[in-house]
Amino acid sequence: MKAYLVGGAVRDRLLGRPVTERDYVVVGATPDQLTALGFQQVGRDFPVFLHPETKDEYALARTERKIGPGYHGFVVHAAPDVTLEQDLARRDLTINALAEDEQGRLIDPHGGQADLAARILRHVSPAFAEDPLRILRVARFAARFASLGFQVADESMDLMRDMVAAGEVEALVPERVWQELAKALGEPRPSVFFTTLRACGALARLWPEIDRLFGVPQPAKWHPEIDTGLHTMMVVDQAARLSDDIGVRFAALTHDLGKGSTPAEMLPSHHGHEARSHALVWALCERFRVPHRIRDLALITARLHGKVHKLDELRPATVVDLLEEADAFRRPERFAQMLIACEADYRGRTGFSERDYPPARTLRRLLEVLTELDLGAIAASAPTPAQIPEQIRQTRIAVTRTALAAPP
Repeated sequence: MKAYLVGGAVRDRLLGRPVTERDYVVVGATPDQLTALGFQQVGRDFPVFLHPETKDEYALARTERKIGPGYHGFVVHAAPDVTLEQDLARRDLTINALAEDEQGRLIDPHGGQADLAARILRHVSPAFAEDPLRILRVARFAARFASLGFQVADESMDLMRDMVAAGEVEALVPERVWQELAKALGEPRPSVFFTTLRACGALARLWPEIDRLFGVPQPAKWHPEIDTGLHTMMVVDQAARLSDDIGVRFAALTHDLGKGSTPAEMLPSHHGHEARSHALVWALCERFRVPHRIRDLALITARLHGKVHKLDELRPATVVDLLEEADAFRRPERFAQMLIACEADYRGRTGFSERDYPPARTLRRLLEVLTELDLGAIAASAPTPAQIPEQIRQTRIAVTRTALAAPP
């Protein structure tokens, strides 16, 4: 029985990056042997075990054979006679098909170390085409390592295009697609995930709402970059700079979906795109079963970001309406997240990346002032119980008028 450190831990050490988790492959062992040593089995589709002390994952060396469509269509063979080289051969990218033995010696049968040096994301073997989820994984690694200069190998991009043309991505279940999207949004440059998928045709199959933003013009006065798709990519990267929260980044990604369905005769104007965006965000979230917390933040961002941008043009009563529509008094944390997404939208334009965004600062300050109001005392001053809501509203409007008139 031998255990080898494999995959991301080896890759990241060679790149000089922090190693956050360690996965091992065990050769020459059976599940009963590992259980007898105190390992806890957690894998259902294939034997994966947790170390009794470190809780690191130890998987029995295995091979896979494709028998059906999608990423579920595999027969897994894990047995003592499976070699380390056979296990590494089934991995997605050469930079992930690396191993170290217990003495720290590198095992690299597919040239992963050379591809790390050359900054290349290259598939290990033609078996890559058997699992469509790997298309999303490659795009995610491209987003993770974009700052290091990594590029997808031409032959790997060609293979991904062939897989898309064969309809493989349609076999992916919504939950797994969402999981990969959420992970990609957590990367330093999320935009690279989407541009990589667009280059191989997968974006149009999985997220046509995002794909059709590219090539749609916007007024150069407000959007020097003009192209709506380019703007969206700039916005999601700005969101990644401003917040680690996946919900904020998803809201930034989807805030302008309605611009992809603007009637041609209206272009480059996009009047009413907020309502169209709201409907498209809802449909996308239903399709991929996006968690409600993330969905609801994206919905209010899509619907209200235009009003936030034009805050200095709004009457005090409309500002209070904005706060109430965003449920800011009951959900101040979510409102704060929406303002970050709006700031990313503002900054995600050519020449705007470092500019200040006064509307967010003003609304945060205003919400603090309005939250300090004594609603009980205001309610007691109402002539009748039926007039309490309007009494509170009028008080908020009056306070908002004063607050907006005060110097920043």
